[in-house]
Amino acid sequence: MNLRKFDAMHKTCPVCGLYYETEVGLFWGSMYISYGFSVGIVVLVGLILYFLANDPPTWVYMSVVGAVVFFTTPLLFRYARILMLYFFAGVEYNSNYSKR
Repeated sequence: MNLRKFDAMHKTCPVCGLYYETEVGLFWGSMYISYGFSVGIVVLVGLILYFLANDPPTWVYMSVVGAVVFFTTPLLFRYARILMLYFFAGVEYNSNYSKR
């Protein structure tokens, strides 16, 4: 995976041709979903460090949480966009779709 282009996305579905950005600025809302994912990761990693590492110093929390969020950003970015498509654009996955 090329991390310089982690935000690159197809404009249309390569199978069915669906145009993903059904309205201008649709994916701006995915930033809020991604933020929610990041907050969840910060809380989860913080709790894990607190209980399993016996409440380490603050720099350990900041380093570990920062590294985890940094390395999961490409994944969070894409899943936030997928959720925007499902919840707000009315896109549904159809496993039986066949290209004609």
